[in-house]
Amino acid sequence: MSDEKTMKDFESELENSFKVLHEGDIIDVTVIGISESEITVDLNYYTEGIIPLEECSNDPSFSIKNDVNIGDTLKVMVIDSENASGNVILSMKEANNVLIWDKLREDYAEGTHFNFKVTEAVPAGVVGYVRGIRAFMPASQIDVDYVEDTESYVGMTIESIILEVKPMEHKLIISGKMPAKEKALAEKTNKISHLAVGADVEGTVERLESYGAFINIGEDLTGLCHISQITNKFIKSPKEELKLGEKVRAKILKIDGDRISLSIKALKEDEPDNDAESYEIPDEYKNDEENEHDESPFAKLLQGIKL
Repeated sequence: MSDEKTMKDFESELENSFKVLHEGDIIDVTVIGISESEITVDLNYYTEGIIPLEECSNDPSFSIKNDVNIGDTLKVMVIDSENASGNVILSMKEANNVLIWDKLREDYAEGTHFNFKVTEAVPAGVVGYVRGIRAFMPASQIDVDYVEDTESYVGMTIESIILEVKPMEHKLIISGKMPAKEKALAEKTNKISHLAVGADVEGTVERLESYGAFINIGEDLTGLCHISQITNKFIKSPKEELKLGEKVRAKILKIDGDRISLSIKALKEDEPDNDAESYEIPDEYKNDEENEHDESPFAKLLQGIKL
């Protein structure tokens, strides 16, 4: 068994001795050494390979100490098959520039999410790196709403997806807006799930339209009270009954996805009619409770009349 292993090792060494590396070759290597200025790798070759710090990544935040470990397998491009010291000089950066665009296309197709760190603000947006490639995020794609102060985002990390990949132009455009919308919708759906049809809620009128009133019921949730659900009276506009900023109570009529339908008049219908008119009966028309039979003038008028 040991002889067979030795023979295989010999065959592998013999094969490697005939291997010739050329500039431009892209190969897999294993990390065997790390220093502040370079990475040393095993090439399965007669000499070791060196990846200088400046050939590691396009991303200025890259750190040899933090981003590479002994035993890692890396894809590299040969940029010098033998330098003055007899080592092969390699570049992760150049290999990445060639291979990464296919991976970025896959990321685009699959809607892969990235944690995009903003490194600088530029006219109309911000810049950072995705898989070592410089990427641009337009101001309109930073958040749900358009961002005016892009400088304030420098150093921040934004969850993002790829909007556009153009390898020939070396152009990569990304968006934080879509993941932000997805996150906001998920949070809103979770909040709505805690509401119940028929529940009594209190809120503030935050918008009035011809067709109804939008009422903020807290937790960043807004429901619509249709004009027909504001009052029993006929009104041409919600403004006849409601004012912006007014506090109101309403009942939840319906929940459809992220839409909440409210009714103000439903609660008024549920309330007892305390405004009903009451009339005092004159003494002469009151029944004498001590008499077994009603002898009041009003009762006498009814005598003989069949109801």
